[in-house]
Amino acid sequence: MKVLKQVLGIDVGQKELVVTLGRNYEDFSLELFAYKVFKNKEGAFDSLVKWVEKLTIGGPKVKFVMEATGVYHQKIAYYLVANGYDVSVILPNKISNYGRTVEVKTVTDKTCSEIIARFGLERKLELWTPPKRIYRELQQLTRERAQIVEERTSVKNQLHAEESEAFPNKNSLKRIKTLINFLTKQEAEIKRDISTYLNTDSSLKEEIRNICTIPGVGELTAIIVMAETNGFELIRNKKQLVSYAGLDVVEKQSGTSVKGKPRISKRGNKNIRRAMHLPAISAVKHNENYKEIYARLVSRTGIKMKGIVAVQRKLLELIFIVYKNKTTYVKDYELRKRAQLQEVAAL
Repeated sequence: MKVLKQVLGIDVGQKELVVTLGRNYEDFSLELFAYKVFKNKEGAFDSLVKWVEKLTIGGPKVKFVMEATGVYHQKIAYYLVANGYDVSVILPNKISNYGRTVEVKTVTDKTCSEIIARFGLERKLELWTPPKRIYRELQQLTRERAQIVEERTSVKNQLHAEESEAFPNKNSLKRIKTLINFLTKQEAEIKRDISTYLNTDSSLKEEIRNICTIPGVGELTAIIVMAETNGFELIRNKKQLVSYAGLDVVEKQSGTSVKGKPRISKRGNKNIRRAMHLPAISAVKHNENYKEIYARLVSRTGIKMKGIVAVQRKLLELIFIVYKNKTTYVKDYELRKRAQLQEVAAL
C-alpha cells in the first residue's frame, strides 16, 4: 500500500532524544513502526539520521517533529535544518492538548514521542526556520543578567542579616560588599552588550521602541519578550502567547464538578512571567485601566496576586498586538473602537 507521509516524533530531553517513526497510508490508516533512543548531543545526530533513512528508503521525505522545550531542542533542530531536512517545532500546549484526545494510560518518554509522531501525521504543520541570531544572543544575555540580579539580591539579604548581628564581622561585611559591587559591574557589562547587539538591528530596535510606548513596559522587558519568543516565531495569536508564558488559567475537573481552585498553569516560559511582574505592578499604580482590572479582581477574590497576573496577561497580549500591527500604543484604543462601532451601527 502506498505511503503518503512519514514523520519522526522526537521527545526532547536534556540528555536524550526519544524518537518514534510513523507513516500514513493511502487508505488513511496510521502506523507507528519504529522506536529508539539517542543521545542529545551533536555526535549522535548523524546516527539518528542514518537510522531514519535506513527505515524509510523509497518513501516520501520524512518530517522531523518536536516540541519547543526550552533550549534542549535547539541543537537537533539547527542540525536537521542545516542538513536539508524538514523540521516542525510545536508549542508544548498544542501537543499536550492533542495528547488528551489520545488514549494513553501511562505517560512515558516513549508515549510522548508517539503522541508527537501522531500529531505530525494528522496535522499539516508549518516548517520551522531558525530564528535570527540576534534573538539567540539577546536571550543568552538577558538570562545571564537575570541570574546575576537574583544572586545579587541573595547577597544583599546576606549583607542585611550580617549587619543586623550584634557583633558583625568587619571582614565578612567587606567581602560581601565587594561581591555586590562585582555583580553590579557584571550587570552593567551585560546591559552594554545588550545595547550593542540591539544597535546592530535597526528593525528590531524600532519594534522595541514601539513596544516601549505601552505604559509600564520598559526596554529590557520588551527585549526579554522578543528574545524568549524569538520574535514571536511560533506564536499565531494571543491565546498561544499567554499559554507559552504559562499565564493561562487551568482548573481541575471531574465530571460536572470542579476540583480545586482555578490557577495559572506555570507550564510555560518562566523568564517571560518574571519579566512581566514589575511592569504589571507599575501599570496598576499609574494606569487607570489596569488599576480598574486589578481592583475588580482583588475585590472579588481577595487575592492580590490574581489581579497582578491578570494585568501581566493583558500587558503581554498588548505587546503582541503592538508588534504584529507594527504600530505604537494608543491610549483607550478599545473604548475608541467600541465608540466607532456604535457610530456605524447608528447610521
